Amino acid sequence: MKNRYRKCLLPGILSVMLLAGCAGADIGETGEDAARDQTEHTTDSKSDDSAEGIAFEGQDMEGNPVSSDIFSESKLTMVNVWATYCSPCLNEMPALGELAQEYDPGDFQIIGIVSNVQEGGDEDKIRLVEVLIGQTSADYPHLLVNQSLYDSLLADVTAVPTTFFFDQDGKLLDSVLGSREKSEWEEMIQGFLGE
Repeated sequence: MKNRYRKCLLPGILSVMLLAGCAGADIGETGEDAARDQTEHTTDSKSDDSAEGIAFEGQDMEGNPVSSDIFSESKLTMVNVWATYCSPCLNEMPALGELAQEYDPGDFQIIGIVSNVQEGGDEDKIRLVEVLIGQTSADYPHLLVNQSLYDSLLADVTAVPTTFFFDQDGKLLDSVLGSREKSEWEEMIQGFLGE
């Protein structure tokens, strides 16, 4: 009974929480202005827990298993949490797709997490995710939300897009609330890689 309650409650909580975050702009601001105003760096309460790294399991859009072991495949991993209804999220995804192609995967990789579509959920919503990924040329792995991802990473996410940077041990280096231009992401990536 408890698991059934969690499975029903999780999508509802995420939808309300993330919808409020993306739409949390003051009246009169454009979506881009709101995202800029909300953008901040944090090393939130997770930083205490992240000394050991986070652990999760999930599946990518092709159904391949993905776990937190993926962090060990690259010196730096950018995890971009987005939603299908979030314009700032979708607007920055083409630049993220370019970044994913421009760096050696051993140095830098990107993973997207679709926060408002549940793994194994509604097929129409999953097809929408596939269409949006194609339209934005965001050619990097994307995961759909599940209990493991929620517990390990998304429980403290209050708005989308939210982006996390992890080292190859899965230790949280930084988190950013809001969207950024490609040049701003490049500057952060190069800073973490020591370039």
